[in-house]
Amino acid sequence: MSHDAALRAPGTSGEKAPDEDAARSTRERLLETAGEIFAEQGFDRATSKEICARAGANVAAVNYHFGSIDALYVAVLDEAQRRFVTLDAIVEVVATKTGAKAKLRAIIELAVNRLTAPASASWAFRIIAREMAAPSKAFMALRQREILPRAALMKSLVSEIVQLPPEHPAVARASLSIIAPFAMLSIADRGILERAFPALALTADGASALADHLYRYAMAGLADVRRQAAKTA
Repeated sequence: MSHDAALRAPGTSGEKAPDEDAARSTRERLLETAGEIFAEQGFDRATSKEICARAGANVAAVNYHFGSIDALYVAVLDEAQRRFVTLDAIVEVVATKTGAKAKLRAIIELAVNRLTAPASASWAFRIIAREMAAPSKAFMALRQREILPRAALMKSLVSEIVQLPPEHPAVARASLSIIAPFAMLSIADRGILERAFPALALTADGASALADHLYRYAMAGLADVRRQAAKTA
């Protein structure tokens, strides 16, 4: 066999072996199916048997690919967060901007674009909604890794804009006011929101206008926080 042929042979560094591709495909099917079932039923009611059956996989596939249904749920949460707005994505977009105001606007635009994308109707967002309403033990690790650092970043930006220490109660209240619309868009039933506010346009086409509004609304509130702080200084 020639050197080139060896590189192309299955199992070599030149090409993935067929069984490796099949294993990856099965793992991806299990992850996607599990996400749908967990979103529909919650973790407590889901079973490995049902997940494997709907994924068209062997009954032992969950244990083989993930170790346990608990580990599968952790993987599903990680994937759901990846489809939402990860800390890495926020840090990356913030790094391209100078100044707290520009960074805040970039974060708002990123979040709005993700929340109005077609994927926002997927199981990933329903999983996050479930966890925000009733956090599981698995969500606690995700909270430490993703949510708390994002909250710290938001407090840091708000602190810089309003010229108050990050620990100041006004900074916490202002940060909550900025985050709240995104929490609503994450956990609320999209159909109900669209019926209640049909002109809101929660679509990719309406993302720019929504992001602009949320940024201007946030900045107006922060300006008032700063004015009130100056009066009591």
